[in-house]
Amino acid sequence: MRLVIARCSVDYVGRLTAHLPSALRLLIVKADGSVLVHSDGGSYKPLNWMSPPCRLAEEPGRWTVTNKAGETLAITIEETLSDFSADLGVDPGLVKDGVESHLQELLAAQVQLLGDGWRLIRREYPTPIGPVDLMCKDATGTSVAVEIKRRGEIDGVEQLTRYLELLNRDPLLAPVRGIFAAQEIKPQARVLATDRGIRCVTLDYEAMRGTDDDSLRLF
Repeated sequence: MRLVIARCSVDYVGRLTAHLPSALRLLIVKADGSVLVHSDGGSYKPLNWMSPPCRLAEEPGRWTVTNKAGETLAITIEETLSDFSADLGVDPGLVKDGVESHLQELLAAQVQLLGDGWRLIRREYPTPIGPVDLMCKDATGTSVAVEIKRRGEIDGVEQLTRYLELLNRDPLLAPVRGIFAAQEIKPQARVLATDRGIRCVTLDYEAMRGTDDDSLRLF
């Protein structure tokens, strides 16, 4: 991983155009080839980024990042304050909360609860930025990515949104719809998910373990 703190402006040209005026920012180049532009705020989400596979070309005062679709991220560097690289090694992966991982296991075994004729394709379906919990097919054969949380918050919706963006670039999968499933879904997360066309499902953990007749409340 390479971390660069620099005063820079950023221009994205692709499906739309976007401009970030000159400011001091953190530039991250990951081993998978992705390039992210961060400010000192806004939580974990970058201001702009380019997902792999992409190519970084460096010349004095300018980085140009190009992906396979021909979209470009041009970073004009006026001043570099720090440029540091480190090998982080192999990541052991996320160890999920026991209830959350069990919810994934239970829903994978009872995927028909999401709808008649549904079938599971794979648990932990890989994407370039991490695995989505379940990949399914509905009764019509449409691909559906399911992200499962114990408590559903805005961060989880953002995570699923990023997965869907990448998955929908695969012509063998697209179109891919999304389901955000959790024991409890915060109102703000539900509003954001609905706005993005993501279906919300509230999971009853005890019922799915077989202690009740009703397993899901669907919204």
